Amino acid sequence: MSEDKRTLVLDTLEGRGHSRIPVGFWFHFVHPETQDALKDRSIPQQNVDGHKSFFQKFQPDFVKLMTDGYFNYPNESLKNVTSAKALKNIKPIGKDHQWIREQVELAKKQRALFSYNPVTFYNIFGPATTLKILLGGFTDEGAKKEADLILEDKDAVKYALDVIAQDLATLAKAVISESGADGIYLSVQNVQDSRITEELYKEVVAPSEIKILEEVKTVSRHSILHICGYEGARNHLEWYKDYPVDIVNWAVAVEGVSLEEGRKIFGDRTVLGGFGNTKNDVLYKGTEEQIKAETKNIVSKAGKDRLIVGADCTVPYDIDLNHLEWVRQAAAEASA
Repeated sequence: MSEDKRTLVLDTLEGRGHSRIPVGFWFHFVHPETQDALKDRSIPQQNVDGHKSFFQKFQPDFVKLMTDGYFNYPNESLKNVTSAKALKNIKPIGKDHQWIREQVELAKKQRALFSYNPVTFYNIFGPATTLKILLGGFTDEGAKKEADLILEDKDAVKYALDVIAQDLATLAKAVISESGADGIYLSVQNVQDSRITEELYKEVVAPSEIKILEEVKTVSRHSILHICGYEGARNHLEWYKDYPVDIVNWAVAVEGVSLEEGRKIFGDRTVLGGFGNTKNDVLYKGTEEQIKAETKNIVSKAGKDRLIVGADCTVPYDIDLNHLEWVRQAAAEASA
C-alpha cells in the first residue's frame, strides 16, 4: 500500500504524531514569475505543466500551489499612484473579476494533476506586498514608495490595504471552496524601510494581513504564514507571533533565527523550513552526505513534533531533485 501523505501531513499539523517527518519544497514554474498571465495567455499552462513535472518526478508530501503570472493585482485605481490621497478612491475588483476567476480555475487544474490527494496551500501575497509590487516590484524602490505613502497619510494606506485584503480574502476562500485546496500560504514581510516602526506596521499593515487569515479560517483549518526573506530582506519575526495561523515559515539563513529559536516566538505551531534556499546553500550545492547530515542536524535541534523540513523560500528551479529526496530520506531516518 502506498504511503498516505495527506494523513502524514495532517497528523503532523494537528499534533497527532507521525510515521516520519514530512518535507516540503516549492519552485517557481514560470520564468520570470512576475510576467502577467492576463497579457500572456501561455503562462497559465506553463504553470500547470511545471506542477505536473514536479509531481511526477518527486511525489511531494504536500504542495504549495504557485501563482506565477498572477502577481500583479489588476486594480485600475492603483495604476500610477503618486500620492496617498489617491488611495482613498480604491474599490474592490470583486469576486467575478478575471484575475480571481482564472486563479480559481488554475488551482483546479493544478490539483487535478495529482494521483493522490495531497495537502495543498495556495500562494497569496499579503496586501502590503501586493501594493509594493505595483509601486516598484520586489525592490527597494517599491518599499520606499510604500513607506513614503504610509508616512504621508497612514489612514489612506490602511484603507487601501483593507480593500486589497477584501479581494485577496475573496480569492483565497474561492480557491479553497471550489478547488479543494486546504488553505493558503500567506507571504508577508516587514516594510523594508527603517521609518516604518513596529507601531506603524501594527496600526497600518497588520490588520489587512490578519483580516485575510481570519476570513480563511471560516473555510479552512490550516494556513502557512511565510515571513519572506527574499533577496536578504530582514524581518522582526516577533511582530507576527499572534497571527492566527498554525504553520510558520521564515528565512532561517537570512534572519539568523533557527527553527528551535523560532519555536520560542511562535509557541506550539508547526514550524516549516530549516534549509537556506539559495544556490550558495548546502541544499543546492551539497553532497548527499552533507545534505543528509544537515537534515538530521535540523531535526535534532528543532525536535520531531510539529516539524516539516523545508527551505527558507522558493528553491532554485534547476536544483537536482535528488537533493530533496535525500532530505526526505534523512528526515525519515531521524524520525525513528
